[in-house]
Amino acid sequence: MTTSELPVHGGNVRAMAQNLGCAPEEILDFSSSLNPLGPPQWLRPVVARALAGTARYPEPRSEGLRRRAAARLGLAPENVVAGNGSSELLYALPRVCREMGLGRAVLPGPCYGDYARACAAAGLKVETLTLGPEDNFALDWAALAARLEKPALVMLGQPGNPAGVLLDPERVLEMAESRRSSFFLVDEAFADFVPGLFRLATVMRPNLFVLHSLTKFYAVPGLRLGLGYGSAGICAALSALLPDWSVNALAQAVGEKALEDEEYARRTVAAVAELRDRLHDDLAGLGLTVFPGQANYLLCQCRSMDAFALQERLLSSRILIRNCANYTGLDARYFRVAVRSAGENERLVAALSGILAPERPRPAVSRRTPAIMVQGLSSNAGKSVLTAALCRIFLQDGLTAAPFKAQNMSLNSYVTRDGGEMGRAQVLQAQACRLDPDVRMNPVLLKPNSDTGSQVIVLGKPVGNMGVARYIRFKPEIFQTITRAYDELAATAQVMVLEGAGSPAEVNLKSHDVVNMAMARHAGAKVLLAGDIDRGGVFASFVGTMEVMEEWERALVAGFIVNRFRGRQELLGDAMDYVRRFTGVQTLGVVPFIENLGLPEEDSVTFKQSRPKIRDAAVRIAAVDLPHISNFTDLDALGMEPDVSLIIARRPEDLKGADAVILPGSRNVFADLNHLWASGMAQALVSSAAEMVGICGGMQMLGTAITDPAQVESEGRVGRPLGLLPLATEMAVDKVLCQVRGVFLPTGQEVRGYEIHHGQTRVLVGPVEPVMARAEGTVMGWGRPDGMVWGTYLHGVFDADEFRRFFLDRLRRRKGMQPLGAVQVAYDLEEALDRLAAVVRQGLDMERIYGLLANQG
Repeated sequence: MTTSELPVHGGNVRAMAQNLGCAPEEILDFSSSLNPLGPPQWLRPVVARALAGTARYPEPRSEGLRRRAAARLGLAPENVVAGNGSSELLYALPRVCREMGLGRAVLPGPCYGDYARACAAAGLKVETLTLGPEDNFALDWAALAARLEKPALVMLGQPGNPAGVLLDPERVLEMAESRRSSFFLVDEAFADFVPGLFRLATVMRPNLFVLHSLTKFYAVPGLRLGLGYGSAGICAALSALLPDWSVNALAQAVGEKALEDEEYARRTVAAVAELRDRLHDDLAGLGLTVFPGQANYLLCQCRSMDAFALQERLLSSRILIRNCANYTGLDARYFRVAVRSAGENERLVAALSGILAPERPRPAVSRRTPAIMVQGLSSNAGKSVLTAALCRIFLQDGLTAAPFKAQNMSLNSYVTRDGGEMGRAQVLQAQACRLDPDVRMNPVLLKPNSDTGSQVIVLGKPVGNMGVARYIRFKPEIFQTITRAYDELAATAQVMVLEGAGSPAEVNLKSHDVVNMAMARHAGAKVLLAGDIDRGGVFASFVGTMEVMEEWERALVAGFIVNRFRGRQELLGDAMDYVRRFTGVQTLGVVPFIENLGLPEEDSVTFKQSRPKIRDAAVRIAAVDLPHISNFTDLDALGMEPDVSLIIARRPEDLKGADAVILPGSRNVFADLNHLWASGMAQALVSSAAEMVGICGGMQMLGTAITDPAQVESEGRVGRPLGLLPLATEMAVDKVLCQVRGVFLPTGQEVRGYEIHHGQTRVLVGPVEPVMARAEGTVMGWGRPDGMVWGTYLHGVFDADEFRRFFLDRLRRRKGMQPLGAVQVAYDLEEALDRLAAVVRQGLDMERIYGLLANQG
């Protein structure tokens, strides 16, 4: 047997990609057997911390790593040797055996091809002991003993490669004892994947050496790190053949951390066993002979097609398997597949089914709807608006798109046609797709409440108030609901546009994430990471965010978006190049800052920022800023009017000169009333000469009594309202949720919007009359006869163009100004969405984004 005839390795994805004319990451590699969980989450932090050490020489003989490995198994450091991958030790050991006087090697096979290569390179004569499939390639101990009448080096896999069969450790020790003039190398490269396996390294024999690969179990083959265990004499002889500093500083640091991570090991062993058993059954169901391996790979025999042809067919689907025809004792019918993640295994089985059993019903693996996801470096980075823009762009390009945000924390909610509650950002995105709002687009809505945590809305319906700890415990259950909602919605669309929340780099939230990378992984979505350059620090944040991601998360990030840029784009070139060189991710677009977008704001952060005052505006309206403000988009249409100066009032002096004051909705009326009285705002509101308008919670504040016996928003409080209208409100457990068309009773003008409230309001004795009613007659608003104080439960009351103009013209008349009469601004989101899409389309590399979508599914 010559070196050129010996088996080659799997896992050479780069060379295969070059042959196929694709990127390496497009190939699903089943030819190399690595941990399907991917590297541990601590890998990048450990490497980053150790990077400074590369300016110094590492420990020449990996002393710290060897001490850690020895202590783990109850050995002395002299019984451990470290190598630049276990392959370095594998190739050195036959040379030691040669110096000991051994001239031959016996290799039970089929076995790992480098056993023969290493022996041949050391000048040993290689003899093969061929094992058969009839007993699953189990070792024939009697045949091996017969071969060892003359001394030899024996190399054994535990478990074996490619069949995954286990050795009986006691038989190994007995053989080593009875054949003392022979030497036994036991390769435990995949032993960490086997639960409860007795480790031969714990038993020292002068003619026994055990190899331990760390790169397979910890999924870091590019790092190269292996350990060997044996007698002090053998380890010294082996070490003498290796140069100093064979193991680099980074690998030593990773090795020390890996050996102490028992939790990762437990998760891996449990996951691999489950994944392997499922894959075994699925492959066997296709008519393949699947050998019962115990590692993270399976050896298969195909009766209807040779492995060369099968490999070529699978490569057309960008799937690579290990052709085992060049293993000793195997022929062209054999191939090996790694155990990968559940979804990847399903993809392999589906592809094999189409080749081997096209007449059979395919496994229930539906094609994923292509998906793109916008995540952000922070809250208020523009994710919602960019998502809406992509929704409209895909619609313009003839695609059926649907938006999705797994979990939204917002006080700005909307009621769907069937009475479900969802975030308004997803309502806007649905409009961008020209779809009716659907609670599946935002299956979980959190509405913060400072007294009792957050109200949790699931698929449009409240399920209760939860504090942080309780909600975290609830997340595994709720994630199933989220993914079901996504799958149902995705089945109706040609492309899904997902939005993340906050930042995917929040390390305190990642372990129970349901909205960012966890959702991207479920959807198979490519992630566009957006940053608000108007805040500053965006390029450093791109780099920092990528650095705290795990490797599987980084693999999902397909591009960066620089959002809200003012200035000359060519000045960003050097920074974008730097970020690409550092992270390997390109910037796929720069979106300019869009003035006067004309769309509802993303969240309350933007509302609470001071709005610019319009010089010489005819009408001055003050909107009171509440700590628990909700549905602040009720004011958006007013802010678009040319004769209106809309200011945010936080202090009593902000109310001076206002023609009208609006008390907006509140998620916690009791806490907000306390704030108003404590800050002096309540007194200023009571004494103000401006027209006073309350919307939903704001109207409740205008009343004379408010109670919460069921502790819906408080701990059973009795509130202190402003006393401007003779109304009494009691918080009820059941929430009113409905879309409404109604009438402003004094003029008969049509209004429209939605109601969303727990409060039940009744009229007391005093100067008050109905001012607004639903179409069927139910009153939803009351006011003073003079029109100077009024309120309504109707959110979106000012969205109706004619009513809004009436309201403003009435304010103008009170000031002695001429009313404008005609509608000045049509609150038409369609035009604003088209304008947004045009700007974003010009800023993004849409050809690349479409390419990302084309490579999915």
